[in-house]
Amino acid sequence: MSATTRWADELAAWAIDPQLLAAAPESPYGFPAGLFGTDRGAAVTHQTVAEVQPASVLDVGCGGGAASIPVGAPELLGVDESAELLARFAAAAGPGARTWRGRWPDVADQVPAADVVVSANVVYNVPDIAAFVTALTRHARRRVVVELTDAHPWTSMAGLWRHFHGQERPAGPTADLFGSVLAELGVSAQSRTWPRTDPWRDAPAADVLAFTCRRLCLPASRDAEVAEAMDRFADDRPRTGTTWWWPGTA
Repeated sequence: MSATTRWADELAAWAIDPQLLAAAPESPYGFPAGLFGTDRGAAVTHQTVAEVQPASVLDVGCGGGAASIPVGAPELLGVDESAELLARFAAAAGPGARTWRGRWPDVADQVPAADVVVSANVVYNVPDIAAFVTALTRHARRRVVVELTDAHPWTSMAGLWRHFHGQERPAGPTADLFGSVLAELGVSAQSRTWPRTDPWRDAPAADVLAFTCRRLCLPASRDAEVAEAMDRFADDRPRTGTTWWWPGTA
């Protein structure tokens, strides 16, 4: 099985039981907008973007601009599916920032090339990873930078999912598999793995609990149960992320 096919299959395995999804009080997908501030970016990713001294940076799946705005490039371009997050990006990036709403690479033809194209914490939402990577590469004049957690973010809730729903959750895909995808596509990439800070480290406990209930497809009426289970099934594994980079072809 090819790496790209395996990537798509492992992502498809995360599909939630239709009965659980139908009973959920709100969609378990997505993230609170507050997690996407510019103070959430990884220093390794910023360094990897900045070291080629880009005059322009295109941030794909930009969120609030955490992967791009701190670099300080004169020209910032952002692509995201969320109008709310694009507004946050534009406000933080300042005058001259340009944005496009849509899914990459569906909107790629509308977006100009940039010196560096960066995409952080997006690829685990991309089944057609080959098309995604190819479009990134074709839009970068100097470098493509992709950041991802080493394990799929939802693996941290495996114990909770088993406890509340009696179901096992998948383990992949992973950052290593992403590296295999790049090799399969003929991309000569470099990478660096680094300790990752818990994105919830300074979030209010009530927000963390609400988000966990949402992910578990459970109503707020079960907050007390979920809070107790969060203590019992805490994921204490070391958190790491990997930043990959390779030359662009624009």
